[in-house]
Amino acid sequence: MARQVYISGRMVPEAEAKISIFDSAIMLADTVTESTRTFRHIPFKLEQHIERLYLSLKLTRIDPGMSAAEMLRTTLEVFEANLDNYAAPEDCWIVHNISRGIAIAGADPTVQVGKATVMIFTQFMDLKPWARFYKDGCHGVTPVSRMVPSQSLDPRIKNRSRLAYTLAEMEAKQVDPAAQSVILDLNGHVAENKGGNIFCISKGVLKTPTTANCLAGVSRATALELARKLGIPTEETVLQPYDLATADEMFFTSTPYCIMPATKFNNLAVGDGTVGPITKRLLAAWSELVGMDIVAQAEAQIN
Repeated sequence: MARQVYISGRMVPEAEAKISIFDSAIMLADTVTESTRTFRHIPFKLEQHIERLYLSLKLTRIDPGMSAAEMLRTTLEVFEANLDNYAAPEDCWIVHNISRGIAIAGADPTVQVGKATVMIFTQFMDLKPWARFYKDGCHGVTPVSRMVPSQSLDPRIKNRSRLAYTLAEMEAKQVDPAAQSVILDLNGHVAENKGGNIFCISKGVLKTPTTANCLAGVSRATALELARKLGIPTEETVLQPYDLATADEMFFTSTPYCIMPATKFNNLAVGDGTVGPITKRLLAAWSELVGMDIVAQAEAQIN
């Protein structure tokens, strides 16, 4: 059956889902967003994602025209309407994009002439691009481009203005086509990846940047929670490239892959160049948390 998409009060087939070329999403990339994934067809931490969505909406002063409870209920309706499109071993994204609505080009871009545009859809969770990294580890590379400074745009506002991230990722892939970007802030501190957070492990301590220069990721929080349950010391701190290069282990966290091990950083081996034991423990704990083998699901897509 055709996937159903929610657009501002209407459920329509995906092929009929359209917005105006004058929508602020197009005109200004004036859009906040959230992406949730499912495990065994069960949305993972959807409430937390919607809570963060409403914090972004508050900071950007976008009124979605519905309460968080209504957004949750509508989201679950969209998910249920599309569930038959996903086979038993498959999972999906649940994506929210909310713009300010129709924008009028002119002197004042803050003028809102109508209601916000609320878009909710599901999409197949394609894990093939990351699958091999669970066993082999990926290559973290620092691009030339830096993070948009938090003084200009707080990174905790999850938004669709992604050009800076896209350029940084392109620069990293010029070094290695399979590289994953490690974006630095203006002070040279480790910030985030184009779509995730960054961790390293040194002398048994799990470290990650504070949210002063990176997104307060739901997957980031999950990794920290699992570490504490396993008795692994954690530290939210300032990290520099030196800390990653000299770490024993390194990984990224993000909604689709949960934990993506990194075994190389700027062409230097991280630790002994293999996926480390603490990273493996955290991956196993995440699989236990969601009741399925995360690595096996990804590998099945390429096998």
